[in-house]
Amino acid sequence: MSVYEKLKSLDITLTAPAAPVAAYVMHVQSGNQVFLSGHIAKKADGSPWVGQLGKNISTEEGKQAARAIAIAMLGTLQEACGGDLTRVKRIVKVMSLVNSTPDYTEQHLVTNGCSELLGEVFGDAGKHARSAFGVAQIPLGACVEIEMIAEIA
Repeated sequence: MSVYEKLKSLDITLTAPAAPVAAYVMHVQSGNQVFLSGHIAKKADGSPWVGQLGKNISTEEGKQAARAIAIAMLGTLQEACGGDLTRVKRIVKVMSLVNSTPDYTEQHLVTNGCSELLGEVFGDAGKHARSAFGVAQIPLGACVEIEMIAEIA
């Protein structure tokens, strides 16, 4: 099944990336690698998904937020690939920042929301190296921020 058939089967429609909110660009290509800037969790209405894991957001809700970020990153990656996700050879690395209390220890489970979707969409090429960190705060109070590196043809 192609990437686009898989997205359709998952009822996922990709959108154009949001404009940066500070002094950066959403993606940079160096050689055959594309580096995506951090994407914060946003709700369906486009507002930041605000909260802190271990305080007022559950691990399951954080996982849903990470999945939403993965969908947004796919839109950015599609733009970086000139509109063609079939150029993606591999998702290389994902780094996740989880807005969490000092005693919260399930950042890895939150980040699974992103990693599992990338695996569903790209199959073995979606398996990646990963880091998941707990942080004191994220811009706009978002509960999760994720960045990604991909290899393209």
